[in-house]
Amino acid sequence: QVQLVESGGGLVEPGESLRLSCEASGYTFQNYAISWFRQAPGKEREGVSCISTSDGSTYYADSLKGRFTIDRDNAKSTVYLQLNSLNPEDTGVYYCATDTAPYCSGAGPIADHMAHWGKGTLVTVSS
Repeated sequence: QVQLVESGGGLVEPGESLRLSCEASGYTFQNYAISWFRQAPGKEREGVSCISTSDGSTYYADSLKGRFTIDRDNAKSTVYLQLNSLNPEDTGVYYCATDTAPYCSGAGPIADHMAHWGKGTLVTVSS
């Protein structure tokens, strides 16, 4: 069965960086785009970024462009999310999810369109 396992979260101070990983298994990795979402305490889940595992095309939420970078390693069936210049507003649980298509939507990740989800990894930014 399809499994997504996130890792790399933790407690960091403002201005620091983290690299999150999403390891996929149970399907052909290149068949579906993978997106990252995050959910801050008391807030709705929001789409952060997406990458096509087929051609590597990417999407970023406008508010995060320049600080977050998504990439993939097809040989390891893994998608990464590099988080730089973190601030307390970035605190939340970060989830990866598979889309139902190989390419990212031009409108960005939409939670209702995702087929499978990981359990999430917690990122806490605090001094």
